[in-house]
Amino acid sequence: MTDKQTREPRVEYTHRIEARQAEAARHMRRFRRVGIVRLSILAVLPLLAWFVLNGLSAWWLLLPVIGFAALAPTQWGITEARRRCERAADLYQRGLARLDDQWAGKGMTGERFVTGTHPYAEDLDLFGHGSLFELLSIARTRVGEETLAKWLLEPAAPDAIRARQSAVVELRPRLDLREDLALLGEGIHTGSDARALTEWAAASPWNISGATRVTAKVLALLALITLGLWIGGFGWLPFLAALLLGQVFVFSLRAQVNQVISGVAGPGRDLRLLTEVLSRLERERFSSPRLTELRAALDVAGLSPSQQIARLNRLVEMLDSRRNIFFAPLAQALLWPLQCAIAIEGWRQSSGPAVARWLAAVGELEALGSLAGYSYEHPHDPFPELVDGGGCFEAEGLGHPLLPEARNVRTELRLAEEPSVLIVSGSNMSGKSTLLRSVGTNTVLALAGAPVRARRLRLSPLQIGASIRIQDSLQAGASRFYAEITRLRQIVELTKGTLPVLFLLDEILHGTNSHDRRIGADGVVRGLMKRGAIGLVTTHDLALTRIAEELASRAANVHFEDHLEGGRMTFDYLLRPGVLQRSNALELMRSVGLDV
Repeated sequence: MTDKQTREPRVEYTHRIEARQAEAARHMRRFRRVGIVRLSILAVLPLLAWFVLNGLSAWWLLLPVIGFAALAPTQWGITEARRRCERAADLYQRGLARLDDQWAGKGMTGERFVTGTHPYAEDLDLFGHGSLFELLSIARTRVGEETLAKWLLEPAAPDAIRARQSAVVELRPRLDLREDLALLGEGIHTGSDARALTEWAAASPWNISGATRVTAKVLALLALITLGLWIGGFGWLPFLAALLLGQVFVFSLRAQVNQVISGVAGPGRDLRLLTEVLSRLERERFSSPRLTELRAALDVAGLSPSQQIARLNRLVEMLDSRRNIFFAPLAQALLWPLQCAIAIEGWRQSSGPAVARWLAAVGELEALGSLAGYSYEHPHDPFPELVDGGGCFEAEGLGHPLLPEARNVRTELRLAEEPSVLIVSGSNMSGKSTLLRSVGTNTVLALAGAPVRARRLRLSPLQIGASIRIQDSLQAGASRFYAEITRLRQIVELTKGTLPVLFLLDEILHGTNSHDRRIGADGVVRGLMKRGAIGLVTTHDLALTRIAEELASRAANVHFEDHLEGGRMTFDYLLRPGVLQRSNALELMRSVGLDV
């Protein structure tokens, strides 16, 4: 076992920050030395010029010019190396920020994955500022982010979860790999749109005949020859004839050429990052089954995926060169758009079928890298134990992964056949909603293949349905109560699926009167239980706690307490059995100055 595996994350990150900063300082000293040499060369020029004016050959002036220019790439390379070291140090500084719970707002939020129709994404803070996605994601490509988001939004099958867990364990100590990937493509984050690139690569081909390819080359060669003849004094008419002939040929194929150019315009951009990520991953060797499969997906006959994507990138750059004001006239003579379209279409027909496989492998490897980074930084968070059968969620020392450890009050919780429902009573701000989010967020982590914030978690595959952060909609003309019952209907519909449902209902039906709330909540809970669901229902309406009493062993009451100390309400956030016997609403109103 290497030192980096045995060191605590904070120690390892601090060590790497110091090492990268020291290396950046060395590069800075080298940069200054090379700069002094270049300035010295420039200082020689006036002296040489004086000698040239006094009879020395002017060719001597080329020596300092050549020397000055020759050292420019060296100085540029030193600058790039220094910037890479500084970026690496910043990478580990962000790692320390995560360890210190100062990470919110410093990563990618994944807000583009937010959808109001998902049964739990907004309720559990999966995306946005300070979200689970921001905490987890270190992906550099769009396909990596999309894969991680999909894992958070859709529970995986048990075999897939166990395979991801094994892969995360293998990737966890590979800090060098995560550092290399994080530093690729400076100034680029998401790279190419994977879906657009995959769809373009799999589209119907343009069947280019051999005659078309040969004719395009012959006409371009003819234009060059006649241009040379014109320059040599043989007249311009042959060149004009060749140019017109070429343009007529291009016009006859304009529909196919425009289709290729417009098709590659979107997915063909920003391929440099994808090329670098593929190149780095191709050098890795793995032992866990899933990582071995993903690495094998990158192996192809002939050029490697990174080389093939790089070739497409070069073709796109060549196509773009037709817009260069100096090259544009010659591009017309060479039928440049047609030549590039033929080459790009040839690439698509030969390499296109493998693009989906390459991108899927890159996306999964990056998503696994994100989970591995999270696992490395939380070495005490275990992987959950997956069990078969009906709905089950049994946790010891359960906490919320987005809360700082100092404020994370751990909870013991059990949901199975008896009890399958917990009615959680408690006063305002006592911790009821946080409990629901702790259960839901850890379930998301568990079913994505990640470690969980608990001492121990045992659960079955579950489909989450949550009604925690329900909002009214002025545009849709829907009240909060209507939005809530719509979500409840969606959760009931989830029970028709193959997985048991874990429902998390916060302040159920509090938008209506006590009589209707009591009857409605009882009906909803009984209906969900009848369909094999398990879950938690929070309320500060103590009348709803009778539901657990009527359901006997299949449901139980638990509660959070509050205390009045020195005129202020305090909470210990500890979950206790039974029903809350008092409310803090009046005390809270008085504490803010209301005369009640």
